[in-house]
Amino acid sequence: MQKTLLRWYDSDVAHSFRSSPVAILAALIALVCTFCALFAGWVAPHNPFDLSTLELSDSRLPPVWMAEGSWKYVLGTDDQGRDILSALIYGARISLVVGLASVLLSVVLGVALGLVAGFRGGWIDGVLMRLCDVMLSFPAILIALLIAGVARAVFPNAPESLAFGVLILAISLTGWVQYARTVRGSTLVERNKEYVQAARVTGVAPMRIMRKHVLPNVLGPVMVLATIQVATAIITEATLSFLGVGAPPTSPSLGTLIRIGNDYLFSGEWWITIFPGVMLVLIALSVNLLGDWLRDALNPRLR
Repeated sequence: MQKTLLRWYDSDVAHSFRSSPVAILAALIALVCTFCALFAGWVAPHNPFDLSTLELSDSRLPPVWMAEGSWKYVLGTDDQGRDILSALIYGARISLVVGLASVLLSVVLGVALGLVAGFRGGWIDGVLMRLCDVMLSFPAILIALLIAGVARAVFPNAPESLAFGVLILAISLTGWVQYARTVRGSTLVERNKEYVQAARVTGVAPMRIMRKHVLPNVLGPVMVLATIQVATAIITEATLSFLGVGAPPTSPSLGTLIRIGNDYLFSGEWWITIFPGVMLVLIALSVNLLGDWLRDALNPRLR
């Protein structure tokens, strides 16, 4: 284990990370947000979704540095008396879980289909690529909105677990296309190389060739794309929640908090929507910057 860590520390990727202040800052922001989201029960000063602890008399209190602000609610409260800071921490957890789960599902689906399309070719490749063209002809948010809206109409009284599952599925079905096209293009190059031809001559099964030989050599672009797509998935989830078809109202994400605060934006209670928006921007920006660094670090021509 120690040798592995030392080998990684001396690698070109680690050196690129240490020499990039932007990557280090982005990693710190992403790490802090992820830590607070994972341990929200211990980090958050209040549980904003425990109705027994809410006090309506504390609703719409300003941040602590403004008049009538209180150290009990550092970033103020919303219209129901919920602590904004605690709501941000709990809301970030929902956004991160949905974003990461949807990207993981998109990667599995897109890589599998792209690998089969590129390696097999023929009518399988033609059908899958035409399906990708159809998916790309519509805005991703529109497809996700359609899937989430239809699912809500079919299951109006669905439990929270099913609602989150539908949300993850809706985002995943709009993101797999990019992975499929990327892996398919890389597989078309790899399948004609000598090591693949040698495996075929020795009688190795096609599925084993794809899994053991081709797949490890096409995962580089997928890693970069997946890192960037995490931010896109989080923003898509926030957009759906803002429109009212995302996370359940009882477990609001950052998008739901922004939608709630939007009603009070022009009445003076700006903190109800501004702070969730800033949190969303910080998470998305840090992940995007990490993706840009990873792209440059894995590309020898850009070093």
